[in-house]
Amino acid sequence: MVPFVTEEFIRKEKQKARELKKTRWWRSKRSSGVCHYCGGRFNGMEITMDHVIPLSRGGMSVRENIVIACKECNNKKKYNLPYQWEEYMKSIQAAGL
Repeated sequence: MVPFVTEEFIRKEKQKARELKKTRWWRSKRSSGVCHYCGGRFNGMEITMDHVIPLSRGGMSVRENIVIACKECNNKKKYNLPYQWEEYMKSIQAAGL
């Protein structure tokens, strides 16, 4: 992980993500319509590209770090790392939400 992420790094990685969205790989991945986080099924307009390790935390725009997510999960996850997201999900399940 990058200790200090620069604006330039984030800008370049966002551009790479835009390019990945144009690929057959992304179209195929998106066509499943299944959110990586909640497992819900969504149509193409409700699906977003999410970096499992966020760019702001040093994640990169590579296939291994990108999943499909519904807009709600992507907005809730924000800049959290995978273990932080898992803790969040466990806490809301325990609360019965």
